[in-house]
Amino acid sequence: MSAINATTESLSEILSGDDVVLASKESPAAASRARRTPLLETESGKRVIEGAVNLVKAAFPPLLGILFFVALWALVANTNKSIPGPVETWGAAVVLFSDPFYNNGPNDMGIGWNILNSLYRVGLGFGAAAIIGIPLGFMIGRFQFLNQMMSPIISILRPVSPLAWLPIGLLVLQKAEPASIWVIFISSIWPMVLNTAAGVQRIPQDYLNVARVLNLSEFKVFTKILFPAVLPYVLTGVRLAIGVAWLVIVAAEMLTGGVGIGFWVWDEWNNLNVAHIIIAIFVVGIVGLLLEQLLMLIAKRFSYD
Repeated sequence: MSAINATTESLSEILSGDDVVLASKESPAAASRARRTPLLETESGKRVIEGAVNLVKAAFPPLLGILFFVALWALVANTNKSIPGPVETWGAAVVLFSDPFYNNGPNDMGIGWNILNSLYRVGLGFGAAAIIGIPLGFMIGRFQFLNQMMSPIISILRPVSPLAWLPIGLLVLQKAEPASIWVIFISSIWPMVLNTAAGVQRIPQDYLNVARVLNLSEFKVFTKILFPAVLPYVLTGVRLAIGVAWLVIVAAEMLTGGVGIGFWVWDEWNNLNVAHIIIAIFVVGIVGLLLEQLLMLIAKRFSYD
């Protein structure tokens, strides 16, 4: 028989069974936890990190621009004491928007009512311009004779300042409310007419030749060929027109009065409340941006490939 040589220390370690006990106490769940990959090293973790980095890269330039603007504003306000600074304007905005829909009579309404009244006028004038301007643009682009007939009229009237139309509206309509809507209508119709006509004229002639060979009706030509191809141009004209309409309503309401954001700005100027005027400037800009972004989302939804 072969003998096994072992010292006293090694024999006691073997007989103690410490290694066996430790191995038996370690459960499979604990072993799997020990072998688990850290969250940030997994594919989902890496995607989260990449998304956070991209978000920071995208948000940093706008935030830097806003901080630069606020710093410049604070510097100007510190130099000219008649202009309220960012902190003072923010405090006035908090008080102003704490109750935006109060109503103490026609000449004392919250800023919420003034914004809604301006949007109402813009909606009426802009809607009327779309109802007339888009079909007119289709006809101008479709029929060469009509294009030649309307071209000099549009070329003369389009560059006219919007406010130059206000006296004509007051003279004909005899009231400030419809006169301001008329100004919005006549100012916002041109982008829709011109963009729609340009879209129709850029349709390949082969498409129309095929429609003529197939003896399609004018309704079929419009629904199957013209409308899908021209829709991006129409939506571009609509987006430009809503920007013009929102710009015009502020100036028109300053002159016509009534409830509206333009009249509210003029009233605050008469009260020498410059902080509210600055707030109104930001409100007009934000509302105009939201209207434009909404129309851009609609334009992305209705796209034909």
